Amino acid sequence: MTERPPTARLSDFPHHCAISTRWSDNDAYGHVNNVVFYSFFDTAVNRWLIAVGALDIAASNVVGLVVETGCRYRKPVAYPQDIVVGMRLAKLGTTSVRYELAVFVAGEEEASAEGHFTHVYVSRQTGRPVPVPEHLRNALQALK
Repeated sequence: MTERPPTARLSDFPHHCAISTRWSDNDAYGHVNNVVFYSFFDTAVNRWLIAVGALDIAASNVVGLVVETGCRYRKPVAYPQDIVVGMRLAKLGTTSVRYELAVFVAGEEEASAEGHFTHVYVSRQTGRPVPVPEHLRNALQALK
């Protein structure tokens, strides 16, 4: 049996995104349902992209499509807890970006969940892969 890697710490991530859990995030077991963590990841990445001017939801000619996600759950989160999603750059390719993310209950240093999220950049018109735009490449340096 392989050992789990050490739990991620908030200080491991250069960018933090605060999110409030919602009543509807809880499942019948009284904690945030596993699928909601993917929404947290998506929200954190897209908020950051919008903030750095790399995404205009309605008008960008180049958009990132999610091609892979994954999540390891460490401990439960439940409404009404506020969370922080930590984000860092894992890999920058020619047409793709892989982010590493972790969900932390606000005020806690150890992650409740850890995951990854990969975008492949495509032309909105053709749907075909294109190089990661230069302005995004430059902005991604802050996530190392």
